[in-house]
Amino acid sequence: MTTTPTRGFPVIRVFVDYWNFQLTLNEREASARNLPDFRFSVDWVQLGRWLAEKSRVILGVDQIEYGACHLYSSYDAKTEGTKFYSWMTNFINRQPGIIAQCIKRSQRSLPRCPICYQLITHCPHAGCGVPIVATIEKGVDTRIVTDMISLAWQDAYDVAVLASLDADLIPAVQFVQQKGKRVIQAGFPPKGTALATECWASFDVFQDRIQIQRA
Repeated sequence: MTTTPTRGFPVIRVFVDYWNFQLTLNEREASARNLPDFRFSVDWVQLGRWLAEKSRVILGVDQIEYGACHLYSSYDAKTEGTKFYSWMTNFINRQPGIIAQCIKRSQRSLPRCPICYQLITHCPHAGCGVPIVATIEKGVDTRIVTDMISLAWQDAYDVAVLASLDADLIPAVQFVQQKGKRVIQAGFPPKGTALATECWASFDVFQDRIQIQRA
């Protein structure tokens, strides 16, 4: 149950698309370091409050009321993803001010040969031949949209910080802002420009990323 906050200062809630955020940050960091790949270690426990504080500066206010950080992710139950699910539910979701949701991924249809139209079940590269297993993330965007709208309807926040680049979230942003709320995108320009344009404001996470890097 969500309670209506007492309005002394703007109430901020943070909504983070975990994989959208993590993979984009990895890509940008790898490019900056001139490496083919890099895994940026995010301090997920502190990320929500950091994003809220960045938004406070943009709002031009001296103080805010921090609502919560809503963290949305997915996992593959047939791989090491079960460890990730356990970490999300048994550790991250138990941290103060964090509400984490981790959805099981669905199996993606196998590709077909464009000539014979048969399913490609194994890797065709010489020396490999391992079975092809692919999954797809479904339901994360829907949960972000549902929470943003339902919490706005309950007047549970004044400002939503949206950490995503996904243009599919634009209708939710438009609806929420029509209700008098503000949405600030925490992004990685120039990616996500369409979403950033619809938001009341946006800022570049990558510029100050060192502040959210886990030791």
